Amino acid sequence: MSGKLTPVILSGGAGTRLWPLSRGAHPKPFIRPQGGLSLLQQAFLRGARLGGVARVLTVANRAHLFTTRDHYRELAERGDMPRGVSAKFILEPFGRNTAAALALAAARIEAAEGADAILLALPADHLIADETAFASAVARARELAADGRIVVFGVPARAPESGYGYIEARGEKVARFIEKPPPEKAREHVRAGCLWNAGMFCAAAGALLAEMETHCPDIPRAARQCLKSAKVSDDCVEIGEKAFAAMRAESFDRAVMEKTAAAAVVACDPGWSDIGSWSALSESLPPDPRGNRTEGDITALECGDCIIKTENRVIGALGLRNLLVIDTADALLVADKSREQEVSQIYDALKKRRAEAHEYHAGVERQWGSYTVLDSGPGFKVKRLEVRPGKRLSLQSHKHRNEHWTVVAGEATVTNGDETVTLRANQSAYIARTHKHRLANLTKKPLVVIEVQTGGYLGEDDIVRYQTD
Repeated sequence: MSGKLTPVILSGGAGTRLWPLSRGAHPKPFIRPQGGLSLLQQAFLRGARLGGVARVLTVANRAHLFTTRDHYRELAERGDMPRGVSAKFILEPFGRNTAAALALAAARIEAAEGADAILLALPADHLIADETAFASAVARARELAADGRIVVFGVPARAPESGYGYIEARGEKVARFIEKPPPEKAREHVRAGCLWNAGMFCAAAGALLAEMETHCPDIPRAARQCLKSAKVSDDCVEIGEKAFAAMRAESFDRAVMEKTAAAAVVACDPGWSDIGSWSALSESLPPDPRGNRTEGDITALECGDCIIKTENRVIGALGLRNLLVIDTADALLVADKSREQEVSQIYDALKKRRAEAHEYHAGVERQWGSYTVLDSGPGFKVKRLEVRPGKRLSLQSHKHRNEHWTVVAGEATVTNGDETVTLRANQSAYIARTHKHRLANLTKKPLVVIEVQTGGYLGEDDIVRYQTD
């Protein structure tokens, strides 16, 4: 079998159908089903455990780098990281769909390993229960990829899911791809023995780029330009915004797979799910005698076929049928289960009116630590900031808000205009609007600060950054 194997984790999906658990700043790959490993961590291990893998390449949004690194670091701390496998990154400034991501990855791999190097594209937000079956399918896909084929993985379609794409196969040949069909058409495809399109691909880097040059030449051309101007460090290739803006947004299925004569399919049954709905995410929860799947402190009386989840609060439910009830610290979803594929409309509506609940949880991870919104109202917002040892926030100012910082635990180094002071527990600083300021933790212990914001506009985008780590 020729060509080194490089798993490529595609970590760009927003997971808007899983709102309010999935948000713009904390998307679906970071979800931890039933509190275990995140979907991203599971995808990384799935690729890293394959034979002969020396590195795993993750294509992700630049804003998610620090959270992604934290998830991978946790694997190392747990002792789960396979020995000799390193994590590398390609960082996009914003999303441009899977064709752009795979073009960047293939061009990067070809330059580093050669045209025969094998790329295995794995979405970061899927579940696979049977890794042995998955590894067997990958072995066959590598054989086909070494022969110049562009391989897609297909799994048996067991239900008329309208949220999945379908593949009509003739052995390992693809007869046609079918975009997400309406329910009545999906039932026909299931009866005909079609496969679900699992969205995983395997190809030699050179062959993949050659097919893109034939069917969507502007995308690999733009990808190579992006890589020429990218910032490169030991583990990251950071794509510039100006170059990436020239990249057309299109799915790899539409750009290549639906057009190429080199398509092949490997049928497999590794217990796959793309976790595209609340029903899919809740499948691992055991149903009660009435078909309810619940997680958290819940008392459900005379309810049937409901999914009810809570993080902190107690939920009492009475007489409900076929409902989704999803409760997080700052948002509540109530919907008819039959419309779970439309939950993204709520996300889109929140985004349109610039409500922060589409982008952020009450608790938000940052490269320097985290913050949690404790309370907010007209003209004020209260946050709890935790700054990790040795970390600091950017040097910044605000156009619309004032801030008052009170140290609760640890020691803060505060830059406020031309002055830098050290604050300890019970000491505070007032940061006036437009003042350049910075909060840093130069110690080896966590720093906890309560921040009170006041002003006419308190959005997270009211930040002018002058220097950042």
